Amino acid sequence: MAPNAETVVSVSVARGVAQITLNRPPANAYNLSVQQALYDAVRDVDQRDDILVAVLRSASDRFFCAGADIKEFQSNSVADNQAMVEQARRTLAAMECSGVFFIAQIGGHALGGGLELAMACDVRFAARGSYRLGLTEIKLGLIPGNGGTQRLTRLVGMPRALELLASGDPFGVEEAAQWGLINRLYEPDALESETMAYAQQVAAGPALALAASKRAVRDGGELPLAEGLAREQALADGLYDTQDAEEGFQAFLEKRPPQFTGR
Repeated sequence: MAPNAETVVSVSVARGVAQITLNRPPANAYNLSVQQALYDAVRDVDQRDDILVAVLRSASDRFFCAGADIKEFQSNSVADNQAMVEQARRTLAAMECSGVFFIAQIGGHALGGGLELAMACDVRFAARGSYRLGLTEIKLGLIPGNGGTQRLTRLVGMPRALELLASGDPFGVEEAAQWGLINRLYEPDALESETMAYAQQVAAGPALALAASKRAVRDGGELPLAEGLAREQALADGLYDTQDAEEGFQAFLEKRPPQFTGR
């Protein structure tokens, strides 16, 4: 029996952190219905006031996500494939525009659209191992279509991005960490606990300031410095009169942990 949308993409929530789990054996390769389910999960998480952080993870120990289902891609019409790609673009854009902080938890192969999915997250934590990452589309006569050329360039720089895109050769997670594509590396048996510890630390912070930090970096990074500074100023000025800012200052003076409420 083919898995349904609820089992392919599931969401669990605890202590301000959502875990969005991909589970389409054997490789989490996606099609249109998977992308629609993932988009719905991202939107649902974004609309909940009790979620500040989302961890995107895989139920598989071998694959984070292998990208688009190649067999379906080959048998589909061009129009069907374009519809799937457009949905994938909407999913990734929703993650980046969300006030929720997204963490990719990578413990297995992330290839093609799977790596594009990880790059749309705000940070990427990964397990040490011999699995591979890569944007391999050129080997199929294509280029990444879900923002891979742009996000990779912003993460690792133009020369490295061109080198990787031109060959399409996969690379190791240790190399990815050296290039800045992976934020943190953990031993495989510690990846889950360390990722969740960080996620819960962030989720205990002030929701408005977290969302503003994400917007300042993501928006400002695409702007000239003067415009980026103006964007930061507008976001910072909007926080001074919040209850969380008042609580943060009061807790500092009273030498106690702050109790933020997201207001």
